[in-house]
Amino acid sequence: FRCGDAESPIGRTRTMPLPHQLPDQVRFAVTSCQNYEQGLFTAYEQMANDDVDLVFHLGDYIYEYEAGRNGKVRTHHGSEIMSLGDYRVRHAQYRSDPLLQNMHALCPWWVTWDDHEFDNNCACDISEESGIDSLSFLTRRANAYQAYYEMMPLRLRQIPRGSDMRLYRSAQFGRLAEFSILDTRQYRTDQPNGDRKSPLNEAALDPTQSMLGTKQRGWLSRNLIRSTATWNVLAQQVMMGMVNRSGDPDNQQYSMDQWPGYAHERMDLLNYIRDRQVSNPVVLTGDIHSNWANELRVDDRQTEQSLVATEFVATSLSSGGNGLDKPKNLDALLAENACVKWHNAERGYIRCDVTPDSWKSDYMVVDDVLKPGGKTFARNSFVVESGSPKLNQA
Repeated sequence: FRCGDAESPIGRTRTMPLPHQLPDQVRFAVTSCQNYEQGLFTAYEQMANDDVDLVFHLGDYIYEYEAGRNGKVRTHHGSEIMSLGDYRVRHAQYRSDPLLQNMHALCPWWVTWDDHEFDNNCACDISEESGIDSLSFLTRRANAYQAYYEMMPLRLRQIPRGSDMRLYRSAQFGRLAEFSILDTRQYRTDQPNGDRKSPLNEAALDPTQSMLGTKQRGWLSRNLIRSTATWNVLAQQVMMGMVNRSGDPDNQQYSMDQWPGYAHERMDLLNYIRDRQVSNPVVLTGDIHSNWANELRVDDRQTEQSLVATEFVATSLSSGGNGLDKPKNLDALLAENACVKWHNAERGYIRCDVTPDSWKSDYMVVDDVLKPGGKTFARNSFVVESGSPKLNQA
């Protein structure tokens, strides 16, 4: 990493080698969505054996729900968390897990939040629930952000200021990779269409809809165009692939909480990446409790368009309990969405090996997170060759 910029396992910065001293290869893990009640953190045991250089955690490090709401193997303490003390206790409960503790001790982590670090499906200062006072909502957000900062490995510059906390930032692994870590919650406009799965209608395509906000989008654009790295990585929360989740062209159902709900900004960003010829763009994503391997176009509905980027979506580490290798309506979903090359709904993480010539992603899954002793193994693997965003089966 650029000297002094690595986020250490104990919570602040540590000095790392200068870029010219770093090897031209890196191995890291990508994970998200670790619900303490819904499954054991078994995957961290194998991750610790993978000898990774770093971990990306892309949101839902904790869940804010009251005890027992989703309990399968263990339970939260207390009611739905609201106060600073509540958030501190919830973080401490999660960090009491020995497998999670060990993984933090082994290597640097790069973290960003999604919604459950604060409140489900939040959008800026807007709650998913009706009748919530904006001032009290922001007071709760200030509590959530303060506890998050205290407990997570973050830089001093990330210190929260009331209900605001700048989490988007960049990191470089020598000349090999430039990582842009995004915040797609704090600055977004409200989800269109009442946050219901919908066609890509006028509301979803509204140019005033923004996932990133003006300042973060400008920062990202500058970061991308200035980069001299071989691989340019967006580490963020919600799926960028424009996926009709129904698999039925006559009943289009796109998630409005994900990038399709902000389709104009999404397409504008991919246009920017394509037109500026950003080197080897790769998107890393969490949130959705399932694995996806996607090839991204400016508009994924237009299959004649050339590919722009690759997206690797990491499933949840434990949220949802045990999942399925082959979800229902899988064949219809793949037939309807040319951008999706693979989809799976088991628990686990992605292990990435990156060199100047190629990127390999191993989708590591756990056969059982509901009891101790679950086995973790590679369910599928994909390779991207430098210079082309096409996904190749490994």
